[in-house]
Amino acid sequence: MITPAEKNHNKHLDLLHDYKIHLIKYIEELEKLDKQSEFAKEWNETTIRERKEEIQVIDRILKNLIRF
Repeated sequence: MITPAEKNHNKHLDLLHDYKIHLIKYIEELEKLDKQSEFAKEWNETTIRERKEEIQVIDRILKNLIRF
């Protein structure tokens, strides 16, 4: 039987994973724009780098939380 705490924990893990997938799709869209425009490439460079770092942090969080 799943306790309310476990259910809540799983729900938040799912939300975090969904956010990670959203970031990956967002980065892909920005990279598509970069290929079309040199201006967009310069503009999006920092954003892409920050989002990739955010994905790495989310991965570490998910890996550590799944162990419990």
